[in-house]
Amino acid sequence: MNVTGSSMWPWPSPLDDGAASHLTVGTLLPQVALPSSAGVDIDLSMLKGRIVVFVYPFTGAPGVPNPPGWDDIPGAHGSTPEAEGFRDLMPMFAVRSAKVFGLSSQAVAEQEAFARRAAITYPLLSDMALRLSDALRLPRFETGGSIYLKRLTLLAIDGRITRCIYPVYPPHTHAAEVLAALG
Repeated sequence: MNVTGSSMWPWPSPLDDGAASHLTVGTLLPQVALPSSAGVDIDLSMLKGRIVVFVYPFTGAPGVPNPPGWDDIPGAHGSTPEAEGFRDLMPMFAVRSAKVFGLSSQAVAEQEAFARRAAITYPLLSDMALRLSDALRLPRFETGGSIYLKRLTLLAIDGRITRCIYPVYPPHTHAAEVLAALG
């Protein structure tokens, strides 16, 4: 069991395998419009101002089992508490003029259902075809014949990365960490 501060997070922690080391300050976000839970396509490269994009592997659904071996994959667990952390701190992100987006390879219909269930108020982006993920060479893993994105967060201003946080651990306190990084 892992212990972080006074919070216990029982799932295996990911190691920094260097898979995001190329996502450096100044890297341009690619021009890729992605469907969102907000019902519109969003191209992160075209957005002005400060954005936060937290990349997560998968949000489950009640009564549906997790993918095979999920409990043993370092960094796999935690997408729901991570997303809820950003939801709960949205007023503070707004004060810092930061737009928040979640990104996964899940279908937009699954993201819309999750957004309704968890009262998520920011857009969740679907990169099911892995177009943005391929363009940015985002780290990923495979289980049960499906590809999932590894958890990381990109901070950007006017379409350029200003910081990449990888690996993200523990996910349930990550939104507060990002908020602190924004100053």
